[in-house]
Amino acid sequence: MKVLLSIKPEFAERIFSGEKRFEYRKSAFKQDVTTVVVYVTQPVGKIVGEFNIGRILHGALSELWEETKGQAGISSDFFWRYFSGHDTGYAIEVKKPKRYRAAINPNEKGSFVAPQSFRYIYE
Repeated sequence: MKVLLSIKPEFAERIFSGEKRFEYRKSAFKQDVTTVVVYVTQPVGKIVGEFNIGRILHGALSELWEETKGQAGISSDFFWRYFSGHDTGYAIEVKKPKRYRAAINPNEKGSFVAPQSFRYIYE
């Protein structure tokens, strides 16, 4: 199964450049997901690629940061601000990122509402 994730432009760029090897989330998928389709938020507003999911790590924030910080693609300050008010979090390992040759404008295929966090894609 695939999932559509909303990701800010600077973080999506780091994923496809190979700098960001973990995508952090406050909640995880309830279903078995193998592939993430990347929707880049405004001002881009397009689906630009996908990646396979490696491990999904879950745990105390200090342990999560310690294990992933070398491939986080974000600063420690950003990590702690993002998870403010939470004790645990998730780190989705990025495997085989693939940028599409042409980005997809989801608004061309009807009304599209970007997911706040993620949306399952049923094929």
